[in-house]
Parts: sequence; structure tokens; C-alpha cells
Amino acid sequence: MTSRASQLALPIGVVGVVLLLVVPLPSAFLDLLIAFNITAAIAILLVSMYIRRPLDFSIFPSLILVLTLLRLSLNVSATRLVLRDGYAGKVIDSFGHFVVGGSLVIGLVIFLILVVIQFAVITNGAGRVAEVGARFTLDAMPGKQMAIDADLNSGLIDEDEARRRRADVTAEADFYGAMDGGSKFVKGDAIAAIVITIINLVGGFAIGMLQRGLSPAEALQTYSLLTIGDGLVSQIPALLLSVATGLIVTRSTTNGDMGTDAAAQIGAQPRALFIAGAAAIGIGLLPGIPKLPFILVGAAVLLIAQRTSSGAAKAAKTELTVAAANAPSQEETPDSLMGEMRVDPLEVVLAPDLVDLVDSGVGGDLLDRVRALRRKLALQLGLVMPPVRTRDSLDLPQSGYSIRISGVEVGRGQAPPGHVLAIGEDLDNVPGRPTTEPVFGLAGKWVPVEARQQAELYGASVVDRSSVLITHLAEIVQTHAARLLGREDVKALVESVRRTHPVVVEELTPALMTTGEVQRVLQALLAEGVSVRDLVRVFEALSQRAKAGSDLDGLVEASRLALGPAICDTWARDGVLQVMTLDPVLEQQLVESARPTETGTVIALPGGTAERVVDSAMQRLVEAERTGAQPVLVCPPLVRAALRRLLAPHVPRLPVLSYAEIDPTLQIETTGVVNVGTAIAA
Repeated sequence: MTSRASQLALPIGVVGVVLLLVVPLPSAFLDLLIAFNITAAIAILLVSMYIRRPLDFSIFPSLILVLTLLRLSLNVSATRLVLRDGYAGKVIDSFGHFVVGGSLVIGLVIFLILVVIQFAVITNGAGRVAEVGARFTLDAMPGKQMAIDADLNSGLIDEDEARRRRADVTAEADFYGAMDGGSKFVKGDAIAAIVITIINLVGGFAIGMLQRGLSPAEALQTYSLLTIGDGLVSQIPALLLSVATGLIVTRSTTNGDMGTDAAAQIGAQPRALFIAGAAAIGIGLLPGIPKLPFILVGAAVLLIAQRTSSGAAKAAKTELTVAAANAPSQEETPDSLMGEMRVDPLEVVLAPDLVDLVDSGVGGDLLDRVRALRRKLALQLGLVMPPVRTRDSLDLPQSGYSIRISGVEVGRGQAPPGHVLAIGEDLDNVPGRPTTEPVFGLAGKWVPVEARQQAELYGASVVDRSSVLITHLAEIVQTHAARLLGREDVKALVESVRRTHPVVVEELTPALMTTGEVQRVLQALLAEGVSVRDLVRVFEALSQRAKAGSDLDGLVEASRLALGPAICDTWARDGVLQVMTLDPVLEQQLVESARPTETGTVIALPGGTAERVVDSAMQRLVEAERTGAQPVLVCPPLVRAALRRLLAPHVPRLPVLSYAEIDPTLQIETTGVVNVGTAIAA
């Protein structure tokens, strides 16, 4: 019942306020509404002082409009009664006679002072603060959203907390935008009060003389005092609402109300209070200055300073005692050592002058790009990239960064502030520092941001600092994906498949393979750049192959065979797969020299034949790349794993596929033949 009443109260009240503009009111009812208006203004002022953050009073902009409309409606109703009856109720009459002592001059002066205070000081300042606050809040909104996403990605908050913070950021932007408009209502109300008062003065003077036959002095005294009373009755709640507006827009988010914060923050500086009290007493001792007021105020301030100082000393002593009690003992425990020994799986270390890359307040978007990278790699490789810890270090050179896996540096680069990376040739006339792009080894130059257009005119590809770092990080993660796939990650992947395909998982683990063995297979696939996103096909293939044996090469080849179309699709372009083949004689020699070992199949080639195979493969790859091709090397399934191990240290960018993995729907285009005789001749 209470909820339904609260839902109906405000709409009915707004409709009633509109009716006040056209329906005459009895003076007694007008008194009641004036009392309600003043009381509501006082209540809103007190609420604005006790809230801890502006969003706790998010309805305030709407209340400004409603109360402003109520105040103007009361002005219209009071004007109607004053001009018609020469009487507008006891409240307005008492304000016109008792509050200003029945003096028209005093009433006008007080009214004008209130208008000046409200219009020129409080309303004007609050409007400016609301405007700036709305602008800054909107500008900071993307950075706050990115900071929330960064906390979510790093695991500091969960999804529900992130959703709540995003809603707060949106609500804050909406609130300050509404306050910017709401302050205009208060400002317009002050202007309307002056206009209404002037109209009432002129209208009352004319009615008193022309219709009621009063003398100019009597008409001025009667109607003008009522008009001043009406103006004061309206301006007092308007002034209170203006003060509440100023308090709301200047209020920062804290853990206490305004009074508590003021007492705590002022009391935290007892030295300033001591000086202020002594200064007040010193002023009172000057010749010709009344001594009693200044001495009393100075003594009171000194007393407050003394109490706050002793309270601060006790609080500091208590804090030290608690800190000493909670301080860890000098003897290091195993748990504390384990915490310090913990190594982050993936880490980006920045030089101190690169911290702006992760500071959303100055436009840093690195953390947001890391989040996008995690999603991209998950969809591309089937690997959930571990959270990236970002920190700064004085050990790095200026403008440098380092990418580390399990505490070991695997990549390093530079991203000087105020510069962009221009990649291209003929950049001699562009100012900047020559460098080498860290991922593809392309020649480039770090040029000032101001010279970006100049570099583009020379045909260079211009990349911002965050893109350089995130591209480097992506390459590092793809290259070392096998190292980043931990046992817990594999368990999470298995459980994910279990939820959708429980039979597939039950057949595989733990009946046929352990989690560790599944991890080794997935790591081997990732090491060759094969996506493990289709885990259902991988697990089905492993279930069939594991019954015949648990050798790693056999399990990996079975998985690759199941993923053959997807593997080919990775390297195919427009339905065409460019391949390098083996010379038939060499192919037969490789098959005959394949030898199984405990660590997998190896190729036992005589003399320097292995080196010539590597050299020939490298030559054919370079020749193909010069024509813009990106070929793969195809070979018999029996030697694929062994041949890959032979070539990987020297030609890591050359994929090795077996004939069984080739998708028959693709068109095959041969770009070269690996021939030992050719390598010898070269």
C-alpha cells in the first residue's frame, strides 16, 4: 500500500501544481502549500549534506524542476489573491509586515539581496560547476569503462561487480548531464522572481489607485508589502534549493556525510587551527578593535585545536599499536616465501615513461587492447590467454618494454612517448629515430606525432605505440602458446567440453588418457600453430588412437588428421593451397631413415644430408616468399613429425603437413621442390 501511494503521490502532485496556474486557491490552502514548499526545500538541503556521493540523490535534478514549477505556481496563485482581494494569506502577510518590519524599503532591499545572492553567487557558480562536471564526466567515461574492463580481465573483480560499476559510470554521466540542465531551471527561477515582483508592484499600484480609489501612498503600502512578502516567501526556498544544488555538484564521493568529512578534514590540521585562534586573539588586542568577540572566538578555536591535536595523537598511537600487532614477524614463514616466489605466467614490464599506455585517465588503451587480444586468440587458437600483469621497472631503458613468460624475458622493444612508428622505405626526409619493427623485422622509424602526415605522404604505414606493443605481445603469445597452456587450463577446457559433450570426455579421460597426457598433445598442436578450438574433434580422435598406444607422435598425428580441413584452411588463400614438395628420391630416403625412439620418430640421415635438406627447404621458402606466396611443406605422414622437428630450429615459419591432412576440396599449387642435389649445387 505504501509503495502504491508513493508511486501515485508525485504524478498527482505534478498535476496539482499545473492546476494551481489556472485554479484560484483560498488563502488558507495557499498558506499550507507555502509551508510545504519551505519545508521541502529545507529537507532537500539537509539530504544533500548527508549523502556520501552525488548518485545517492540521483532524483535531485527532477526534483529541481518539480519544486521550481511549484514555486512559480504559488507565485501565480499569490499574485491572483493579492491583486483581487488585497490579501494572500497569513504567511505572506506576516513576511510583508513582521519579517521586514512593515517597511517597503527594507523589504525591497532584503529581497534584492536574496536575489543577488541566489542569482549572481550560488546559482551562477553551481551552474558553472555542473557544466564542467558534466563535460569532465563524459570525457572520463571511456577511461573508466576501460579501467573496469582491465580489473575484470585481471581477475580483481567478478562480472557482477563489473556490471554494477559500469551502471554507476553510466548513471554518473547521466546525473551530471541532468544537473547541468537542472541548474538552468534554478537560474531561470531567479530571473522569473524579479520579473514577477516588478509586475506585481506595478499591477498592485495600478489596481489600488484605479479600481479601489486608494491614494498613491496607501496603494503602495498595501500592495507593495504583500508583493514583497510573496517574493520573500518564494526566494527563501529558492535560495535553499540553490544551496542544495551547489552542494550536490561540488560534492565528491567519500565514505561519510558532509559534516563528518568537514570535521575530520579540518580537524586533521590542528596546527592551522592553532594559528587561526592565535590570530583572532591578536586582532582583538589591537587598539580600537572590540576585544570580547575576537577573544571569545579565538579561545574557542584554540580549544578545538587542542582537542583535535590530542585526539590525533591518540589515534596515531593506536594506529602504531595496531600496526605493530598486525606486522608480520621478522621470521619468514613458508607461506610468505611461497607468495614471493610465485611467478606470473605472462607479464608486460614498462619503463616508467611508458606508464601512460595503461593510464586510462590520459587516454591509455593498452589494457583494453589486451582484453580484445584475449578474445581474438581464444577464437583463433582455442587458448585462453592468461591474465597479463602490467608493471613498471626502473631496470628497463627509457621508452623500453619487456614481455616475459614465467619470469623469463622473451621479447623486448621500444615505444617512445609522443611518437608513432612509421614502417616503410624512403623515410630519410622524415624526422625521427630509425628502428626495426619487433615482429616482422621491417625497417621503420619512430617519428613525432606531429610528423605523422608527413610520413604517410612518403608512403609509410604509421602505427601507434599501443598497436606496436600489442602486436608484439600477440606474436609472443602465438609463438609460445604451448608454454602458456597449463594443467589447470587444460582441466578447464576439458570441463567446458564435458558440459556440452559428456560422452566424448568420459570415453577419453581418465579411462584412456590423463589430464597431463592431454596437455602434452594440445601443447604439441599449439607449438605448430594448430588451433585447438575444436576440442570435440581432438578428443574423439584421441579416444580412438589412445586404444592402440600412448606414443605422443601418434596421438598428435591422429589429432592433426581430424583437424586436417581446419589446418589447411589456415594456410589456404581463396581456395588455393600453395605447397612445397619433396623430391621423390629424398622422400623415399626420409621414409627409410625414420627411426622410432622414446621421444618420438627421428630421421637418421647420413653425413651432411640433414643440413642440405634444411638449406634446400630454406632456399625454396625464400624464393616463394619473394613472389608473395606463403607455402607449406607436404610429406608422408610417417615422417611429418620428424621432419618438422628437423626444420623447426632453422625454418620455424615453414609449416609441415602430411598428405593425409590435405583437404581434397582445395586447389593445390606447387611453388618449389626440396631437393638435396639442388642444395648441394647451391
